[in-house]
Amino acid sequence: MVYLPKKVTVKEVGPRDGLQNEKKQINTDDKVKWINMLSHTGLSFIEVTSFVHPKWIPSLADCFEVAKKIDRVEGVTYSALVPNQKGLEKALAAEIDEIAIFMSASETHNQHNVNRSREDSFAILKGVINDSLTENKKVRGYISTVFGCPYEGAIEVAEVLRICEKLFSMGVYEISLGDTIGVATPKQVNEVLSLIFREFPEGQFAMHFHNTRGTALANVNASLELGITSFDSSLGGLGGCPYAPGASGNVATDDLYYLLNTMGIQTGIEEKKLKAAVRYIQEKIGRRLDSHSSRLLEEFL
Repeated sequence: MVYLPKKVTVKEVGPRDGLQNEKKQINTDDKVKWINMLSHTGLSFIEVTSFVHPKWIPSLADCFEVAKKIDRVEGVTYSALVPNQKGLEKALAAEIDEIAIFMSASETHNQHNVNRSREDSFAILKGVINDSLTENKKVRGYISTVFGCPYEGAIEVAEVLRICEKLFSMGVYEISLGDTIGVATPKQVNEVLSLIFREFPEGQFAMHFHNTRGTALANVNASLELGITSFDSSLGGLGGCPYAPGASGNVATDDLYYLLNTMGIQTGIEEKKLKAAVRYIQEKIGRRLDSHSSRLLEEFL
């Protein structure tokens, strides 16, 4: 008999991971209003932006303004992705609650993504993590291309374990394992996580699935059965990676909510408010979103 968790934490990454790949520029005030709506859905974690140079991610050029303008709701953690020391300085000035750092399990993808080797990334991230912890900011880590790379193909689990060991030793409290191009299957998820959990407790990990091949929810279910209780998702299925050709959006928060809710797993999310937030961002983006749940809404563009 499979025992499923009674409660799961859904970590909303739409304002960052979702919007970074959108061609249409969303107005700063519209982003702020959307994040404020998300803050009242029952979500306890929202990744609001990324403090990267605007030439790399133009759609997030207003990162500081967004972070400063949002209304902070008690009980909600507001996180931001930080690539380097300069980004950290801006994130701290914007009073971000939690810092997220990232690197790839693939050397080639890491070079495309941040224009440096993984070893060089470790050197930079060590300083970012140390300074974040000094400022009493928790640090969360992302490892992308865990289940496959658009440039290198299959990734050895040993490489993922090596990176996990380094990041945990530097002080990150949780690592989000990313299926960046959406190639994972439940069988692969089971195999990879089973090996990882021989070395580290499952409570130190979250899963970050993309839905390129329609397997994201199946992979969520496989992860639940192995004890994962933290999942990244993006409202409406927004997202993708600018440096992973062919990657589609993240698993949709609204679809993930439906799955978990119907399985009797608590999320704290209020469905009515979540749907209102889906409608709002769909209108601002100007196209129908990719999530299955959004297609069932009464009002479409």
